[in-house]
Formats: sequence, structure tokens, C-alpha cells
Amino acid sequence: MRLVFAGTPVFAEVALRALLNAGHDVAMVLTRPDQPAGRGLRPRPSPVKALALEHRLTLAQPPTLSSPEALKALRAARAQVMVVAAYGLILPPAVLDLPLLGCINIHASLLPRWRGAAPIQRAILAGDRETGISIMRMDAGLDTGPLYLTHAIPIESEDTAGSLHDKLAALGGRCIARVLAGLDEAGQLQPVPQAAEGVTYAHKIEKREASIDWSRPAAEIERQVRAFNPLPVAGTLLRGQLLRIWRARAVGHRPGVPGRVIDATDGGILVGCGSGVLRIEELQRPGSKRLSAAEFLRGASVSSGELLGG
Repeated sequence: MRLVFAGTPVFAEVALRALLNAGHDVAMVLTRPDQPAGRGLRPRPSPVKALALEHRLTLAQPPTLSSPEALKALRAARAQVMVVAAYGLILPPAVLDLPLLGCINIHASLLPRWRGAAPIQRAILAGDRETGISIMRMDAGLDTGPLYLTHAIPIESEDTAGSLHDKLAALGGRCIARVLAGLDEAGQLQPVPQAAEGVTYAHKIEKREASIDWSRPAAEIERQVRAFNPLPVAGTLLRGQLLRIWRARAVGHRPGVPGRVIDATDGGILVGCGSGVLRIEELQRPGSKRLSAAEFLRGASVSSGELLGG
């Protein structure tokens, strides 16, 4: 099929690569303008831009799709369909109505659960047992359009936002290729409306959410650590210094004072919570690298009875 692709991060780059491998004619690629990154804050191209340049695809980085120039370029592409994955810009009605077969979105949840910006993190935080990919025909609402396909996968006990992202990115590429193949062969693949029940919203993650509240149950804090790995990384304070917690596990129901260190051994640092105990297994001090609990304790003293938090 002849298509326009709109996306920005790695999640979208994986989908674009799958479409190219499937032989689709990508007439134009849209991605966000380069963003400052690194210590020098130099503009860095998005993963989608890098792939587009590698394949010498027509590339555009408009700050908005509402401008006459952007609409003119999209019309000139003469695409049958526009595929959208984690693009980062709102598509105005004029764009939604432009392709013959509409705009199709790859969303990292089982819609209507977790509409919005952060479905992967919110699913882990909520303790969901499964998530998946939804392929949706876009409308003017926030992830409210009818569904061509959903594909569920389990959320494993060890999954972080990073590992789950990678699984869903690969799955999204396979699912969008499958949907476009159906549209291409039959031209009659029809999406079905989303269920009216079970709607939840995955609001954007804010940095303040990464601060650990030790009065919460250990199981919730464990999910917080997994959901915010690799960004923004859950953290707490030790003697006024930030500790970033990369890996932790809720262990048993041993009573303890919330935030108070129960024990610190090579196997982990045990901390009391509102209920249960959290074993910190991997952590990081400012300016240092990520360390296992054993490595951390060889260079820093953590004593039973110390209090973590603000």
C-alpha cells in the first residue's frame, strides 16, 4: 500500500521498519522536530528520522499539522492510509479525513483500557496481568476510534516498562503489517467500535510520581519501581542523598516501620513499608553507575534502623 507514516520514538521506529520489510510504499515520513539531548543539549534526530534517512524516504518535521504547508504536503503524498505510532502531535480533522482509508494508530494497550499517553507504565502500576496492542482507526477523540485488531500478551512478574515496551513494539509492528495486509487484499476489513465499559485513562507520567512513599504496601512500591524503569526511575533519600531504585522485590509480610532499614546484606536491603517489606536489589547514587546491593554496600554503609525518605 502507499502510505504516510507518522511517529517519533523507538516504538514507532520498530513499526516503520516492519512496514518497510513488508514491502509497503512509504511515500512520506512525519516525525517531531529534533530535540536537544545529552550534556551539550545538541539537537538529536528521532529514531524514526534516522531510519527514514537510512532508507532515503521523504521526510517532514512540521511543528504542527494544521498549517497549509503541512496539509499540502500530505495531499501531494497521495497515500491510501496514514499509519500513526507515538507521533506526539494531534492530528486535526482535515488530516484524519485525508487518506482514502483513514488514519490508523498503533496503541500499546488493550483499548478501551489505558487510553492516553502512558499506557505501558499505567498497566504495570495498576497491577494488570495482561496488556497488548490495539490497531485503531483514528477519530477526533483520545484513542476512542473503532478497532481493527487487538492482541493480548501477559505482563510477567519481572517486566519493567522498558522490557514491556520492547515486547509491545515488536508486536505492534507485526499487528499493523497484518491489518494493512487485510486492507490491501480485501479492501473491506471493517473496524468494530470499542466497548463502552472498562474505559481508563493513562495520564502522562510526572517526575513527582517517582518519589517512593514508604507508607504504601510493598507490592505497590515494587510495581512503581518496575513501571518507572528506565524513566523516570523510582527514588528515595538516604541521609539527604537521592537513591535511584532500579530493581526491587516485595518479600513476605514481615512487620517494619515504613522507610526504616530492617537489614542490609549482599542479597538486598530490606526496608519496611506500610505493609510488607521491600528488598532493594539494584540502586544508584548521583554521579555513580547502577550497582547491585552487594556492590553498593561494599562502597557505602547502610545500617539497620536507618530511615529512608524525606
